[in-house]
Amino acid sequence: MRSFFKSRFVMVLAVMVCVTVLSSPAVAEVSLPNIFSDHMVLQRRQPNRVWGKASPGEKVSVSIGGQTKEATADADGAWKVTLDAMEAGRRLTLVAKGQANEVAISDVLVGEVWICGGQSNMEFALTSAYDSELLRLTANQPEIRWINFPNVGSQELIWTHANARWVVCTSQSVRSFSAVGYVFARIIRESVDVPVGIINNSWAGSRAEAWVPRSYFEGKENLLPIVARYDAFAKDLAELDAKGQLSAEEQRRATQLRTDVSGDDRPANAYNGVVASHAGYGIRGVLWYQGEGNAPRAFQYRELFPLVIESWRKEWGQSDFPFYWVQLPNYQNEKSEPSDSEWAELRESQTMTLAMPNTGQAVTIDIGEGNDLHPRNKEDVGRRLARWALARDYGFEIPCRSPMYRSMHVDGGKAILSFDHVNGSLRSRSISTVRGFSIAGEDRKFEWADATIGRNGTITVSSGQVPKPVAVRYAWADNPVCNVYDTAGLPLTPFRTDDWAGLTAEAK
Repeated sequence: MRSFFKSRFVMVLAVMVCVTVLSSPAVAEVSLPNIFSDHMVLQRRQPNRVWGKASPGEKVSVSIGGQTKEATADADGAWKVTLDAMEAGRRLTLVAKGQANEVAISDVLVGEVWICGGQSNMEFALTSAYDSELLRLTANQPEIRWINFPNVGSQELIWTHANARWVVCTSQSVRSFSAVGYVFARIIRESVDVPVGIINNSWAGSRAEAWVPRSYFEGKENLLPIVARYDAFAKDLAELDAKGQLSAEEQRRATQLRTDVSGDDRPANAYNGVVASHAGYGIRGVLWYQGEGNAPRAFQYRELFPLVIESWRKEWGQSDFPFYWVQLPNYQNEKSEPSDSEWAELRESQTMTLAMPNTGQAVTIDIGEGNDLHPRNKEDVGRRLARWALARDYGFEIPCRSPMYRSMHVDGGKAILSFDHVNGSLRSRSISTVRGFSIAGEDRKFEWADATIGRNGTITVSSGQVPKPVAVRYAWADNPVCNVYDTAGLPLTPFRTDDWAGLTAEAK
Protein backbone atom coordinates (compact mmCIF):
# COMPACT_ATOMS: atom_id res chain seq x y z
CA MET A 1 0.00 0.00 0.00
CA ARG A 2 2.83 2.36 0.92
CA SER A 3 4.63 1.80 -2.36
CA PHE A 4 1.36 2.46 -4.22
CA PHE A 5 1.22 5.99 -2.86
CA LYS A 6 4.90 6.79 -3.02
CA SER A 7 5.43 9.52 -5.60
CA ARG A 8 8.31 10.49 -7.84
CA PHE A 9 9.38 13.82 -6.46
CA VAL A 10 10.81 16.66 -8.50
CA MET A 11 13.42 18.39 -6.37
CA VAL A 12 13.31 21.75 -8.10
CA LEU A 13 10.49 22.98 -10.30
CA ALA A 14 10.04 26.61 -11.27
CA VAL A 15 6.62 28.19 -11.44
CA MET A 16 6.59 31.51 -13.25
CA VAL A 17 3.74 33.95 -13.30
CA CYS A 18 4.52 36.28 -16.19
CA VAL A 19 2.56 39.48 -16.40
CA THR A 20 2.28 41.69 -19.48
CA VAL A 21 1.15 45.09 -18.28
CA LEU A 22 -0.81 47.75 -20.07
CA SER A 23 0.82 50.97 -21.15
CA SER A 24 -1.32 52.97 -18.72
CA PRO A 25 0.81 55.03 -16.33
CA ALA A 26 -1.32 53.91 -13.36
CA VAL A 27 -0.51 50.20 -12.89
CA ALA A 28 -1.65 48.25 -9.82
CA GLU A 29 0.85 45.89 -8.26
CA VAL A 30 0.21 42.24 -8.98
CA SER A 31 -0.78 40.56 -5.73
CA LEU A 32 -2.08 37.25 -4.42
CA PRO A 33 -4.01 36.51 -1.22
CA ASN A 34 -1.89 35.18 1.62
CA ILE A 35 -3.05 31.60 1.19
CA PHE A 36 -0.32 31.75 -1.48
CA SER A 37 2.85 32.31 0.53
CA ASP A 38 6.25 30.75 1.19
CA HIS A 39 6.08 27.10 2.40
CA MET A 40 2.57 26.58 1.02
CA VAL A 41 1.21 23.16 0.02
CA LEU A 42 -0.82 22.62 -3.15
CA GLN A 43 -3.26 19.73 -3.43
CA ARG A 44 -1.93 16.90 -5.59
CA ARG A 45 -3.83 14.99 -8.28
CA GLN A 46 -6.47 17.63 -8.92
CA PRO A 47 -6.63 21.04 -10.65
CA ASN A 48 -5.56 23.97 -8.48
CA ARG A 49 -6.85 27.50 -8.77
CA VAL A 50 -4.47 30.42 -8.41
CA TRP A 51 -5.91 33.92 -8.22
CA GLY A 52 -4.96 37.47 -7.46
CA LYS A 53 -5.31 41.12 -8.38
CA ALA A 54 -3.72 43.32 -11.01
CA SER A 55 -4.67 46.25 -13.19
CA PRO A 56 -8.01 45.90 -15.02
CA GLY A 57 -7.41 44.32 -18.41
CA GLU A 58 -3.92 43.16 -17.49
CA LYS A 59 -2.77 39.92 -19.13
CA VAL A 60 -1.56 37.27 -16.71
CA SER A 61 0.04 33.95 -17.56
CA VAL A 62 0.95 31.23 -15.10
CA SER A 63 3.49 28.60 -16.10
CA ILE A 64 4.53 25.48 -14.23
CA GLY A 65 6.80 22.96 -15.88
CA GLY A 66 5.37 22.29 -19.31
CA GLN A 67 1.95 23.90 -18.73
CA THR A 68 0.97 27.51 -19.21
CA LYS A 69 -2.35 29.09 -18.23
CA GLU A 70 -3.50 32.58 -19.14
CA ALA A 71 -6.03 35.02 -17.77
CA THR A 72 -7.02 38.66 -18.09
CA ALA A 73 -7.81 40.76 -15.04
CA ASP A 74 -11.45 41.83 -15.03
CA ALA A 75 -12.85 45.32 -14.48
CA ASP A 76 -12.17 44.99 -10.74
CA GLY A 77 -8.64 43.80 -11.32
CA ALA A 78 -9.32 40.18 -10.35
CA TRP A 79 -7.71 37.32 -12.26
CA LYS A 80 -7.73 33.54 -11.89
CA VAL A 81 -6.12 30.55 -13.59
CA THR A 82 -6.49 26.83 -13.03
CA LEU A 83 -3.36 24.70 -13.03
CA ASP A 84 -3.45 21.14 -14.29
CA ALA A 85 -3.25 18.37 -11.70
CA MET A 86 0.25 17.58 -10.40
CA GLU A 87 1.80 14.69 -8.56
CA ALA A 88 3.43 15.24 -5.18
CA GLY A 89 6.53 17.41 -5.37
CA ARG A 90 8.92 19.43 -3.25
CA ARG A 91 10.67 22.81 -3.29
CA LEU A 92 8.74 24.50 -6.02
CA THR A 93 9.07 28.23 -6.62
CA LEU A 94 6.34 30.60 -7.73
CA VAL A 95 7.20 34.06 -9.00
CA ALA A 96 4.61 36.71 -9.80
CA LYS A 97 5.96 39.59 -11.83
CA GLY A 98 4.37 42.90 -12.64
CA GLN A 99 5.55 46.18 -14.06
CA ALA A 100 6.06 47.65 -10.62
CA ASN A 101 6.78 44.63 -8.45
CA GLU A 102 7.78 41.01 -8.18
CA VAL A 103 6.34 38.47 -5.73
CA ALA A 104 8.40 35.33 -5.14
CA ILE A 105 6.83 32.37 -3.36
CA SER A 106 9.38 29.70 -2.50
CA ASP A 107 9.59 26.27 -0.88
CA VAL A 108 6.22 25.19 -2.25
CA LEU A 109 5.17 21.54 -1.83
CA VAL A 110 2.52 19.48 -3.59
CA GLY A 111 0.75 16.94 -1.39
CA GLU A 112 -2.42 16.60 0.68
CA VAL A 113 -4.27 19.67 2.02
CA TRP A 114 -6.93 19.57 4.75
CA ILE A 115 -8.88 22.32 6.48
CA CYS A 116 -9.35 22.28 10.25
CA GLY A 117 -12.51 24.16 11.21
CA GLY A 118 -14.71 24.66 14.25
CA GLN A 119 -14.31 26.20 17.66
CA SER A 120 -11.95 26.02 20.63
CA ASN A 121 -11.34 22.28 20.75
CA MET A 122 -10.02 22.38 17.19
CA GLU A 123 -8.10 25.57 17.95
CA PHE A 124 -6.66 23.93 21.11
CA ALA A 125 -2.88 24.26 20.87
CA LEU A 126 -0.57 21.27 21.02
CA THR A 127 1.43 22.80 23.85
CA SER A 128 -1.61 22.34 26.15
CA ALA A 129 -2.39 18.74 25.14
CA TYR A 130 -1.47 15.62 27.07
CA ASP A 131 2.04 14.38 26.26
CA SER A 132 2.82 17.56 24.35
CA GLU A 133 6.48 17.33 25.33
CA LEU A 134 6.65 13.86 23.77
CA LEU A 135 4.78 14.91 20.64
CA ARG A 136 7.13 17.83 20.18
CA LEU A 137 10.20 15.58 20.28
CA THR A 138 9.17 14.10 16.93
CA ALA A 139 7.67 17.28 15.47
CA ASN A 140 10.59 18.32 13.26
CA GLN A 141 8.53 17.46 10.19
CA PRO A 142 9.52 19.82 7.35
CA GLU A 143 6.95 18.27 5.01
CA ILE A 144 4.07 19.19 7.33
CA ARG A 145 2.98 22.81 6.91
CA TRP A 146 0.08 24.85 8.25
CA ILE A 147 -1.44 28.29 8.05
CA ASN A 148 -3.49 29.84 10.86
CA PHE A 149 -6.14 32.35 9.84
CA PRO A 150 -7.02 35.11 12.32
CA ASN A 151 -10.42 35.37 14.00
CA VAL A 152 -12.06 38.22 12.14
CA GLY A 153 -15.83 38.69 12.04
CA SER A 154 -17.29 40.54 9.07
CA GLN A 155 -20.47 40.85 7.05
CA GLU A 156 -18.29 41.75 4.06
CA LEU A 157 -15.99 39.32 2.28
CA ILE A 158 -12.34 39.70 3.29
CA TRP A 159 -9.97 39.00 0.42
CA THR A 160 -6.72 38.34 2.30
CA HIS A 161 -5.11 38.48 5.76
CA ALA A 162 -1.75 40.20 5.92
CA ASN A 163 -0.63 38.28 9.02
CA ALA A 164 -1.51 34.78 7.75
CA ARG A 165 1.50 32.77 6.58
CA TRP A 166 2.32 29.12 5.97
CA VAL A 167 4.65 27.71 8.65
CA VAL A 168 7.02 24.73 8.51
CA CYS A 169 6.47 22.23 11.31
CA THR A 170 9.27 22.14 13.90
CA SER A 171 9.40 21.20 17.57
CA GLN A 172 9.06 24.91 18.38
CA SER A 173 6.52 26.10 15.83
CA VAL A 174 4.18 23.17 16.55
CA ARG A 175 3.54 24.47 20.05
CA SER A 176 0.93 26.95 18.82
CA PHE A 177 -0.69 24.74 16.24
CA SER A 178 -3.95 22.80 16.56
CA ALA A 179 -3.19 19.60 18.48
CA VAL A 180 -5.85 17.67 16.58
CA GLY A 181 -4.61 19.05 13.27
CA TYR A 182 -1.00 18.14 13.97
CA VAL A 183 -1.73 14.56 15.05
CA PHE A 184 -3.90 14.05 11.96
CA ALA A 185 -1.26 15.55 9.66
CA ARG A 186 1.55 13.45 11.11
CA ILE A 187 -0.38 10.20 10.62
CA ILE A 188 -1.30 11.07 7.03
CA ARG A 189 2.25 12.19 6.27
CA GLU A 190 3.78 8.98 7.61
CA SER A 191 1.14 6.67 6.12
CA VAL A 192 0.81 8.14 2.62
CA ASP A 193 4.38 9.47 2.33
CA VAL A 194 3.52 12.83 0.79
CA PRO A 195 3.68 16.40 2.13
CA VAL A 196 0.67 17.53 4.17
CA GLY A 197 -0.74 21.04 4.53
CA ILE A 198 -3.28 22.10 7.15
CA ILE A 199 -5.39 25.27 6.87
CA ASN A 200 -6.59 26.18 10.36
CA ASN A 201 -9.86 28.17 10.43
CA SER A 202 -11.01 27.40 13.97
CA TRP A 203 -12.40 30.12 16.24
CA ALA A 204 -13.02 29.58 19.95
CA GLY A 205 -16.68 29.89 20.91
CA SER A 206 -17.96 30.18 17.35
CA ARG A 207 -21.47 28.98 16.49
CA ALA A 208 -22.15 26.99 13.35
CA GLU A 209 -24.25 29.78 11.83
CA ALA A 210 -21.22 32.07 11.76
CA TRP A 211 -19.55 29.73 9.25
CA VAL A 212 -22.40 29.83 6.71
CA PRO A 213 -22.60 32.51 3.96
CA ARG A 214 -25.65 34.67 4.50
CA SER A 215 -27.39 33.77 1.23
CA TYR A 216 -27.76 30.15 2.33
CA PHE A 217 -30.19 31.12 5.09
CA GLU A 218 -32.78 32.29 2.58
CA GLY A 219 -35.89 30.13 2.68
CA LYS A 220 -34.75 28.32 5.84
CA GLU A 221 -37.70 29.05 8.13
CA ASN A 222 -36.18 27.34 11.17
CA LEU A 223 -32.92 29.25 10.84
CA LEU A 224 -34.15 32.73 9.95
CA PRO A 225 -34.72 33.68 13.62
CA ILE A 226 -30.94 33.57 14.08
CA VAL A 227 -30.42 36.02 11.22
CA ALA A 228 -33.28 38.27 12.37
CA ARG A 229 -31.81 38.52 15.87
CA TYR A 230 -28.48 39.87 14.68
CA ASP A 231 -30.06 42.12 12.07
CA ALA A 232 -32.01 43.68 14.94
CA PHE A 233 -28.75 44.17 16.84
CA ALA A 234 -27.18 45.90 13.83
CA LYS A 235 -30.24 48.14 13.41
CA ASP A 236 -30.16 49.15 17.09
CA LEU A 237 -26.44 49.89 16.87
CA ALA A 238 -26.90 52.05 13.76
CA GLU A 239 -29.61 54.05 15.54
CA LEU A 240 -27.38 54.63 18.56
CA ASP A 241 -24.41 55.63 16.40
CA ALA A 242 -26.61 58.09 14.51
CA LYS A 243 -27.87 59.60 17.74
CA GLY A 244 -24.50 61.07 18.64
CA GLN A 245 -24.73 62.07 22.31
CA LEU A 246 -25.36 58.93 24.37
CA SER A 247 -26.13 58.36 28.00
CA ALA A 248 -23.93 56.03 30.04
CA GLU A 249 -26.45 53.22 29.64
CA GLU A 250 -26.68 53.83 25.89
CA GLN A 251 -22.89 53.76 25.62
CA ARG A 252 -22.83 50.45 27.45
CA ARG A 253 -25.52 49.10 25.14
CA ALA A 254 -23.67 50.32 22.03
CA THR A 255 -20.46 48.64 23.17
CA GLN A 256 -22.26 45.34 23.67
CA LEU A 257 -24.02 45.59 20.32
CA ARG A 258 -20.75 46.33 18.56
CA THR A 259 -19.29 43.17 20.07
CA ASP A 260 -22.35 41.15 19.06
CA VAL A 261 -22.46 42.20 15.42
CA SER A 262 -18.72 41.71 14.85
CA GLY A 263 -18.27 38.51 16.84
CA ASP A 264 -18.22 34.77 16.25
CA ASP A 265 -21.97 34.18 16.70
CA ARG A 266 -23.46 36.31 13.93
CA PRO A 267 -24.47 34.43 10.77
CA ALA A 268 -21.81 34.63 8.03
CA ASN A 269 -19.29 36.52 10.19
CA ALA A 270 -16.71 33.73 10.41
CA TYR A 271 -17.22 32.63 6.82
CA ASN A 272 -16.76 36.15 5.42
CA GLY A 273 -13.97 37.14 7.77
CA VAL A 274 -11.97 33.92 7.84
CA VAL A 275 -12.91 31.40 5.14
CA ALA A 276 -13.73 33.61 2.15
CA SER A 277 -10.08 34.61 1.71
CA HIS A 278 -9.18 31.08 0.63
CA ALA A 279 -12.48 29.48 -0.47
CA GLY A 280 -11.65 27.61 -3.66
CA TYR A 281 -8.07 26.77 -2.70
CA GLY A 282 -7.40 23.14 -3.61
CA ILE A 283 -8.07 20.79 -0.69
CA ARG A 284 -8.65 17.11 -0.05
CA GLY A 285 -11.30 17.75 2.61
CA VAL A 286 -12.38 19.29 5.91
CA LEU A 287 -11.95 18.26 9.55
CA TRP A 288 -14.51 19.82 11.90
CA TYR A 289 -14.74 20.05 15.70
CA GLN A 290 -17.63 22.28 16.75
CA GLY A 291 -21.03 22.11 18.40
CA GLU A 292 -20.54 23.08 22.02
CA GLY A 293 -21.82 26.59 21.29
CA ASN A 294 -24.94 25.24 19.59
CA ALA A 295 -25.94 22.70 22.26
CA PRO A 296 -28.79 24.86 23.65
CA ARG A 297 -30.28 24.70 20.12
CA ALA A 298 -29.33 21.10 19.38
CA PHE A 299 -32.55 20.23 17.52
CA GLN A 300 -31.98 23.18 15.19
CA TYR A 301 -28.46 21.83 14.55
CA ARG A 302 -30.06 19.00 12.56
CA GLU A 303 -30.58 21.55 9.80
CA LEU A 304 -27.80 24.00 10.60
CA PHE A 305 -24.82 21.64 10.56
CA PRO A 306 -25.69 20.11 7.16
CA LEU A 307 -26.01 23.68 5.89
CA VAL A 308 -22.39 24.34 6.89
CA ILE A 309 -21.29 21.36 4.84
CA GLU A 310 -23.55 22.15 1.88
CA SER A 311 -22.50 25.79 1.71
CA TRP A 312 -18.76 25.09 1.92
CA ARG A 313 -18.97 22.47 -0.80
CA LYS A 314 -20.87 24.82 -3.10
CA GLU A 315 -18.59 27.78 -2.41
CA TRP A 316 -15.49 25.68 -3.02
CA GLY A 317 -16.83 24.32 -6.31
CA GLN A 318 -14.89 21.12 -5.72
CA SER A 319 -17.73 18.58 -5.63
CA ASP A 320 -18.64 16.75 -2.40
CA PHE A 321 -15.21 16.73 -0.79
CA PRO A 322 -14.78 14.68 2.42
CA PHE A 323 -16.13 16.32 5.56
CA TYR A 324 -15.24 14.55 8.81
CA TRP A 325 -16.15 15.81 12.26
CA VAL A 326 -15.66 15.08 15.96
CA GLN A 327 -18.80 14.20 17.87
CA LEU A 328 -18.98 16.06 21.19
CA PRO A 329 -17.23 14.17 24.02
CA ASN A 330 -18.48 13.58 27.55
CA TYR A 331 -18.60 16.72 29.67
CA GLN A 332 -20.04 18.17 32.91
CA ASN A 333 -21.27 16.28 35.97
CA GLU A 334 -22.45 12.69 35.92
CA LYS A 335 -26.14 12.23 36.69
CA SER A 336 -27.37 9.69 39.20
CA GLU A 337 -30.58 9.08 37.23
CA PRO A 338 -31.40 9.04 33.51
CA SER A 339 -32.39 12.48 32.24
CA ASP A 340 -32.62 14.63 29.14
CA SER A 341 -29.47 16.35 27.89
CA GLU A 342 -28.69 19.16 25.47
CA TRP A 343 -25.31 17.63 24.68
CA ALA A 344 -26.86 14.25 23.97
CA GLU A 345 -29.31 15.92 21.58
CA LEU A 346 -26.45 17.74 19.86
CA ARG A 347 -24.56 14.47 19.43
CA GLU A 348 -27.71 12.98 17.90
CA SER A 349 -27.89 15.84 15.39
CA GLN A 350 -24.26 15.24 14.48
CA THR A 351 -24.90 11.53 13.94
CA MET A 352 -27.93 12.28 11.76
CA THR A 353 -25.68 14.36 9.49
CA LEU A 354 -23.96 11.14 8.41
CA ALA A 355 -26.85 10.86 5.94
CA MET A 356 -24.97 13.38 3.80
CA PRO A 357 -22.59 11.90 1.21
CA ASN A 358 -18.87 11.58 1.90
CA THR A 359 -19.09 12.40 5.61
CA GLY A 360 -17.68 10.74 8.71
CA GLN A 361 -17.87 11.06 12.48
CA ALA A 362 -15.19 10.40 15.09
CA VAL A 363 -17.01 9.33 18.26
CA THR A 364 -15.25 10.63 21.41
CA ILE A 365 -17.80 9.88 24.14
CA ASP A 366 -15.02 8.14 26.10
CA ILE A 367 -12.20 10.69 26.02
CA GLY A 368 -13.70 13.92 27.34
CA GLU A 369 -13.25 15.42 30.79
CA GLY A 370 -16.20 16.07 33.08
CA ASN A 371 -14.72 19.21 34.59
CA ASP A 372 -13.12 20.71 31.48
CA LEU A 373 -14.78 21.90 28.29
CA HIS A 374 -11.39 21.43 26.60
CA PRO A 375 -10.26 17.83 27.15
CA ARG A 376 -6.51 17.48 26.78
CA ASN A 377 -6.46 14.08 25.08
CA LYS A 378 -6.26 15.35 21.53
CA GLU A 379 -4.06 12.55 20.20
CA ASP A 380 -6.90 10.01 20.19
CA VAL A 381 -9.14 12.59 18.52
CA GLY A 382 -6.63 13.10 15.73
CA ARG A 383 -6.18 9.35 15.37
CA ARG A 384 -9.91 8.69 15.00
CA LEU A 385 -10.21 11.40 12.34
CA ALA A 386 -7.17 9.99 10.55
CA ARG A 387 -8.87 6.59 10.40
CA TRP A 388 -11.62 8.11 8.24
CA ALA A 389 -9.19 9.72 5.83
CA LEU A 390 -6.94 6.66 5.56
CA ALA A 391 -9.89 4.33 4.94
CA ARG A 392 -12.02 6.56 2.72
CA ASP A 393 -9.50 8.68 0.84
CA TYR A 394 -6.18 6.82 0.81
CA GLY A 395 -7.18 3.21 0.25
CA PHE A 396 -6.13 1.65 3.55
CA GLU A 397 -8.24 -1.24 4.80
CA ILE A 398 -8.70 -0.17 8.41
CA PRO A 399 -11.83 0.33 10.56
CA CYS A 400 -12.97 3.94 10.79
CA ARG A 401 -16.67 4.04 11.71
CA SER A 402 -17.95 3.45 15.23
CA PRO A 403 -20.71 0.86 15.69
CA MET A 404 -24.20 2.36 15.31
CA TYR A 405 -27.67 1.37 16.43
CA ARG A 406 -29.75 -0.28 13.68
CA SER A 407 -32.98 -1.71 15.12
CA MET A 408 -34.85 -2.94 18.19
CA HIS A 409 -37.46 -5.57 18.82
CA VAL A 410 -39.15 -6.39 22.12
CA ASP A 411 -39.48 -9.96 23.39
CA GLY A 412 -41.48 -10.08 26.61
CA GLY A 413 -39.86 -7.62 28.98
CA LYS A 414 -36.60 -7.44 27.06
CA ALA A 415 -35.47 -5.08 24.28
CA ILE A 416 -33.08 -6.70 21.82
CA LEU A 417 -30.89 -4.29 19.87
CA SER A 418 -28.99 -4.84 16.64
CA PHE A 419 -26.11 -2.76 15.27
CA ASP A 420 -24.32 -1.80 12.07
CA HIS A 421 -20.63 -1.10 11.41
CA VAL A 422 -19.36 -3.41 14.14
CA ASN A 423 -15.67 -4.12 13.59
CA GLY A 424 -15.28 -7.66 14.88
CA SER A 425 -17.54 -7.96 17.90
CA LEU A 426 -18.94 -5.81 20.69
CA ARG A 427 -17.48 -5.94 24.18
CA SER A 428 -17.49 -4.05 27.45
CA ARG A 429 -14.29 -2.33 28.50
CA SER A 430 -12.64 -2.22 31.94
CA ILE A 431 -15.35 -4.25 33.68
CA SER A 432 -17.56 -7.13 32.57
CA THR A 433 -20.76 -5.25 33.41
CA VAL A 434 -22.20 -3.37 30.45
CA ARG A 435 -22.83 0.26 31.42
CA GLY A 436 -24.69 3.16 29.83
CA PHE A 437 -28.17 1.80 28.97
CA SER A 438 -31.54 3.08 30.19
CA ILE A 439 -35.02 1.82 29.31
CA ALA A 440 -38.56 3.21 29.43
CA GLY A 441 -42.15 2.10 28.98
CA GLU A 442 -45.08 4.04 27.60
CA ASP A 443 -44.88 6.45 30.57
CA ARG A 444 -41.56 7.71 29.08
CA LYS A 445 -39.85 7.38 32.46
CA PHE A 446 -36.36 6.01 31.96
CA GLU A 447 -34.66 3.65 34.40
CA TRP A 448 -31.14 2.32 34.42
CA ALA A 449 -31.08 -1.03 32.68
CA ASP A 450 -29.20 -4.31 32.77
CA ALA A 451 -27.55 -5.15 29.46
CA THR A 452 -25.81 -8.22 28.07
CA ILE A 453 -23.90 -8.60 24.83
CA GLY A 454 -24.88 -11.63 22.77
CA ARG A 455 -22.60 -13.76 20.64
CA ASN A 456 -24.50 -12.65 17.55
CA GLY A 457 -23.63 -8.99 18.10
CA THR A 458 -26.93 -8.01 19.70
CA ILE A 459 -27.39 -6.36 23.08
CA THR A 460 -30.32 -7.35 25.30
CA VAL A 461 -31.59 -4.64 27.64
CA SER A 462 -34.10 -4.96 30.50
CA SER A 463 -35.16 -3.61 33.89
CA GLY A 464 -37.44 -5.07 36.54
CA GLN A 465 -38.98 -1.61 36.87
CA VAL A 466 -40.04 -1.55 33.19
CA PRO A 467 -42.05 -4.70 32.40
CA LYS A 468 -43.17 -3.45 28.96
CA PRO A 469 -40.30 -1.54 27.37
CA VAL A 470 -40.84 0.72 24.36
CA ALA A 471 -37.61 2.74 24.24
CA VAL A 472 -33.91 2.35 24.99
CA ARG A 473 -31.15 4.92 25.24
CA TYR A 474 -27.38 4.53 25.39
CA ALA A 475 -24.86 7.12 26.61
CA TRP A 476 -27.70 9.64 26.68
CA ALA A 477 -26.32 12.25 29.07
CA ASP A 478 -23.91 15.17 29.19
CA ASN A 479 -21.28 12.92 30.75
CA PRO A 480 -22.52 9.33 30.51
CA VAL A 481 -20.94 6.31 32.15
CA CYS A 482 -20.69 3.92 29.20
CA ASN A 483 -18.27 1.22 28.15
CA VAL A 484 -19.23 -0.59 24.93
CA TYR A 485 -16.60 -0.85 22.17
CA ASP A 486 -15.92 -3.01 19.16
CA THR A 487 -12.81 -5.12 18.59
CA ALA A 488 -11.07 -2.20 16.84
CA GLY A 489 -11.41 -0.13 20.02
CA LEU A 490 -14.00 2.25 18.59
CA PRO A 491 -16.76 3.25 21.04
CA LEU A 492 -20.42 2.52 20.37
CA THR A 493 -22.13 5.66 19.03
CA PRO A 494 -24.57 7.21 21.56
CA PHE A 495 -28.18 6.72 20.49
CA ARG A 496 -31.84 6.53 21.44
CA THR A 497 -34.59 4.43 19.88
CA ASP A 498 -37.35 6.98 20.59
CA ASP A 499 -38.04 10.33 18.93
CA TRP A 500 -39.72 12.04 21.87
CA ALA A 501 -39.37 15.82 22.08
CA GLY A 502 -36.29 16.80 24.05
CA LEU A 503 -35.00 19.88 25.81
CA THR A 504 -34.16 21.81 22.64
CA ALA A 505 -37.08 20.93 20.36
CA GLU A 506 -38.43 24.49 20.32
CA ALA A 507 -35.21 26.44 20.75
CA LYS A 508 -34.49 28.77 17.82
